[in-house]
Amino acid sequence: MSSLPWHLYLLECDGRAIYTGITTDVTRRFAEHTAGRSRAARYTRGARHVRLLYTVELGDRALTARAEYRLKQLPRATKVRIAEECPARAALLDLLNLAP
Repeated sequence: MSSLPWHLYLLECDGRAIYTGITTDVTRRFAEHTAGRSRAARYTRGARHVRLLYTVELGDRALTARAEYRLKQLPRATKVRIAEECPARAALLDLLNLAP
């Protein structure tokens, strides 16, 4: 079992679509997405330009996965606002109605 903290991140693909994901290593995962190879998510493989918009360390995998699910349910405009405001852990969890 990994003791590394889990992170939630937002990517912008080709200047339009926003991809939400989780990882224990944002740098490695972003490199996988931008390489466009088999380790990249299908969603980002076809994107020519992938940009990291936001990342936040949330801790354990279960909480991070719940936050990812809730964030994916939000409209694009809300995701863009989150990326612009870069809320800290507590503020994001509050926005997503998740107890820390």
